[in-house]
Amino acid sequence: WGGPSHLDTFDPKPEAGYDYCGPFNKPIKTNVPGIEINELLPNLANQADKYSIIRSMTHGITGHETAAYIMQTGHSADEKLVYPSIGAVVSLLKGYEHGYKGDIPPYVILTTAQGRFSEVGFLGSRYKPLITGGDPSKKVFAVEGFLLEGVSENRQIARKEILMKLDTLGKFMPEEENFQAFDISRQKAYDIILGQTAKIFDLTTEKDDIRDRYGRSKFGQCCLVARRLIESGVLYVTINYEGWDTHNQHFETMRRKLPEMDNAVSALLQDLSDRGLIDTTIIWLTGEFGRTPKISWEPPWNGGRGHYGKCFSVMVAGGGFKGGQVVGTSDEKGENLKERPVYPHDLLGSIYELLGIDPEGTIPDPQGKQVRILPPIEKGKGKGILREIMQRKEGKDG
Repeated sequence: WGGPSHLDTFDPKPEAGYDYCGPFNKPIKTNVPGIEINELLPNLANQADKYSIIRSMTHGITGHETAAYIMQTGHSADEKLVYPSIGAVVSLLKGYEHGYKGDIPPYVILTTAQGRFSEVGFLGSRYKPLITGGDPSKKVFAVEGFLLEGVSENRQIARKEILMKLDTLGKFMPEEENFQAFDISRQKAYDIILGQTAKIFDLTTEKDDIRDRYGRSKFGQCCLVARRLIESGVLYVTINYEGWDTHNQHFETMRRKLPEMDNAVSALLQDLSDRGLIDTTIIWLTGEFGRTPKISWEPPWNGGRGHYGKCFSVMVAGGGFKGGQVVGTSDEKGENLKERPVYPHDLLGSIYELLGIDPEGTIPDPQGKQVRILPPIEKGKGKGILREIMQRKEGKDG
């Protein structure tokens, strides 16, 4: 959330000089020969055989809203319709109408919505994500703002009973269809808050060494909650990881954020692998764009990086993506693409295919007209599916 620098994560350029690499001039080797990443990512360096790096991601957009939109929908902002994000599409095509039985909605966001765009687009409220709120690194993790620090479970139950007593209108009109739907929705919400489902969000049941491995940061514990959600059958989880919009004092922030990211993502990869879930779970780590390769040393930036959509990096792993691979290259300063441009629709199409969703398929718009999930590939705009880093092609029921 905010756009991580490709030069300071997965595409280091030590030879570009201090005005480009800053103090990060000693990239480290990974466990895959020929692949180097930032020196503050040692745990991820030891797991490079589990993920692939796309070093030639591009869309040319430098505005947060439009970049976030295209990265999660594949569509440009100048089209007539507001398209749904990949999470909402998965909720539509793999959710309740297609056999999903979970008590938790199939699409979950930890823990805050970006607010940059509508995740559900034209699909409507049925496919909205559950946005949990709260902070799983704290003792009490709020779900939808109901689980509050200092409010016990018994007090929550007492509040529910008072609410039911006050709901006299619903009692007088029990056959009213809208009231019935509301009651069902409310009961599902309480099941998440107070029922067995709530235990998925209770990290006190995890061993301390596992929680420590992920890191006790908000992001680290969100990654652990995400693993638990996937383990329970939830179909799509987004973690909006804040703090990467580093216009000033970039390197001070990186010295905090990179170790945090390194612990959490490496622990997630290892944990999924140890539990036999890595082959059925896709992980992708991306910003809405990258950051300017040339550093702004002058005040007020004091070593900052701006927005950059011409060239940036994305990490993908699991679910049919090969490990230990690199797709595309940037030039010697990381300013321009050198080989194999990858556009958002290329990446999203690859993820859809591995999820068993036809990337050339359609979904109904508000008027019932069938529209493409992804836009058609324009001439000279990408190559479509990333076959070079995919181990297999799933069938439509995959």
